[in-house]
Amino acid sequence: MKVFIIGVGLIGGSFALDLKSVIKQVEVYGIDDNEEHLQKALDLGLIDHKAVFEDLAKADLVYLAIPVDASLEVLPRILDLVNDNCVVTDAGSTKEHLCEKVSDHPKRRNYLSGHPISGTEFSGPTAAIHGLFKNKTNIICEVEKTAFKLQERALEVFQAIGMKIRYMDPKSHDRHIAYVSHLSHISSFMLGKTVLEKEKNERDIFDLAGSGFASTVRLAKSSPAMWTPIFNLNKKNVMETLDEYISNLKHFRKLMEEDNFEEVFREMERTNHIREVLNGINQNEEIKIIENGK
Repeated sequence: MKVFIIGVGLIGGSFALDLKSVIKQVEVYGIDDNEEHLQKALDLGLIDHKAVFEDLAKADLVYLAIPVDASLEVLPRILDLVNDNCVVTDAGSTKEHLCEKVSDHPKRRNYLSGHPISGTEFSGPTAAIHGLFKNKTNIICEVEKTAFKLQERALEVFQAIGMKIRYMDPKSHDRHIAYVSHLSHISSFMLGKTVLEKEKNERDIFDLAGSGFASTVRLAKSSPAMWTPIFNLNKKNVMETLDEYISNLKHFRKLMEEDNFEEVFREMERTNHIREVLNGINQNEEIKIIENGK
């Protein structure tokens, strides 16, 4: 199988590593507009060959792992170049604009819209890790628009590297992901900003930072080059989540201002329910894995 990775950073590089671990007869080609990243991916063994877009005619599978704004321009070009038996999939965090962009493309049947719910706060080929996708969910959108035999090929690959599959329409995907992913990153960035600004006058502040701060602000180390386009393309949904989040923050502040700490306690106690929700999700996933014999 000839697999082309476009964007050999954390996601693309990790996908390549996982592929190599489960598929013996696989050749991985890398395409990236950053020559330094491309060479590093080759040196690290993430890819077997450097490639250019014109080489896509020989691809069996293309994995697009670049910022979502660039994907809007690159995906139609990829579809122009691939052969009829090649499946093209992606890792973009927003789906509605991308699906609309290629809705009328003659080779729309070759594209399987995907979003793996996985990653770290690091970027570039040196951030690639084996097992990044294991037991993670890959959200597939508009599966019915992809040729069945090409669906099968991609889904077999996803399942081989340990991913679970969830189907969703693009609008629902973008709305839900704004809450559970995009808002989390904004919160982390703004917490980091707040502390950095305070640290200008109080140099000891980071000496007092514990594991709670480190885990909460971890996402603030994520790449602005990746996240700015995500916020842009999912602006409507992200702003809706921000309005709700800001409203909750203002309410919490008002309770404190009024010395209503009994209600502060109850607010936090009610929110503790998220622990049960997350535990339930984890238990359900474990059951699914056991049932599947994995």
